[in-house]
Amino acid sequence: MKFLKHILIICSFSIGLFILLPNQESHSWGFYGHKRINRMAVFTLPPEMITFYKQHIEFITNHAVDPDKRRYGVEGEAPRHYIDIDHYGDHAFDSVPKYWKQAIAKYTEDTLMAYGIVPWQIEKHYYKLLNAFKDENIDRILQYSTEIGHYIGDAHVPLHTTENYNGQLTGQRGIHGFWESRIPETKAEDYDYFVGRAQYIESPIKTAWSIVYASHLAVDSVLKFEALLNSNFPSDQKYAYENRGNVMQKVYSSEYTIRYDLMIKGQVERRMRESIMIVGSMWYTAWVNAGKPNLEKLGKQELSDSLKNVLAKDEALYLEQKNKSAKGHED
Repeated sequence: MKFLKHILIICSFSIGLFILLPNQESHSWGFYGHKRINRMAVFTLPPEMITFYKQHIEFITNHAVDPDKRRYGVEGEAPRHYIDIDHYGDHAFDSVPKYWKQAIAKYTEDTLMAYGIVPWQIEKHYYKLLNAFKDENIDRILQYSTEIGHYIGDAHVPLHTTENYNGQLTGQRGIHGFWESRIPETKAEDYDYFVGRAQYIESPIKTAWSIVYASHLAVDSVLKFEALLNSNFPSDQKYAYENRGNVMQKVYSSEYTIRYDLMIKGQVERRMRESIMIVGSMWYTAWVNAGKPNLEKLGKQELSDSLKNVLAKDEALYLEQKNKSAKGHED
């Protein structure tokens, strides 16, 4: 199946600011990026929600990367992070059904899983969060709030919407980690993360597809401007060596990174800001549609031992499996 081809790149928002070179492992938005998106989404919420979410902001922040960690040991996790929409042809956004059952009827579930299901995963997690609010279940509210934030973040990455996910088809291998991790690493402290108040979302599935559409429209500029810069930039200045821990690592140079960011006019910051707004808005919408349950009383509860045990087992599995081949967009 094609998703076996999609290994290590899925999460370039994930393992963070690691080795950011062609032919080396990178993960989506870097762990840093996913955590920042979830954390800042808390500040988009109205007063009735923000106290609860601020009480649990460290959980929402630190567990933002759990879906990336699970891809190492959980069958079917990898396709939840991307959709290779261009596999379905030049008019894919017209021909691919927006609703899951209709899409299965047209393409089969195996095909959808092979080429990614991120918009449908966002909708699925929205309903999980909605029901968690209805049940006033603090474990599930926090878990699904955290995880939907991750999938929304992934959908905002242009290279999560194309078969050319790492520039491997255009001689630009390594661009995935460059866009998702190296640019935020270099520029993120200058970003404006305050995006305003969360808004009610009329249709979560339509919003998910709108995110994918906007991301895919940016694919051409992501690739074109890097190719243009590469052709005009001194080859001996494209990379640099930086000390990371006790290891010297080869990375895209700061000069190359800043020049590219200027060429794409702050595209990475814009996509991150939009991620923050949609994450907060999806939380808010689920809460409203659940009848606006009183979160103040939930904030006083502790996470259950059951959830803590599940998270501990997931972390142990991740540590055991992380050096093995993962499933996702493969470098």
